Amino acid sequence: MPAPLHIPASTRPSGPLPDSAGNTTHGADPATEFDLLHSGWYSTEELATLLTVDPSTLRRWRSATPPQGPPFVQIAPRLYLYSIPDTQVWLAQRRTVPPKAA
Repeated sequence: MPAPLHIPASTRPSGPLPDSAGNTTHGADPATEFDLLHSGWYSTEELATLLTVDPSTLRRWRSATPPQGPPFVQIAPRLYLYSIPDTQVWLAQRRTVPPKAA
């Protein structure tokens, strides 16, 4: 498993971070829900490897209208990062637990 990407504080966007639909999550500033700066980040390639999808799938999800996939932060024109906690929440929201047989 690739090590999470850590970025210096000087590259962290200021203000609330939007979810993949451009909204702040749960009506609150996501930056206060967990420590985004120190929680670790995945690059597009790292997350694609973990999800066993092609990196182009994540790029297609980001450019969809409305955006799909896990929340992301655009750091530069061609650099997108995914926080580990945001990715875990996104996965948990899609988890299906089948009912137990009677």
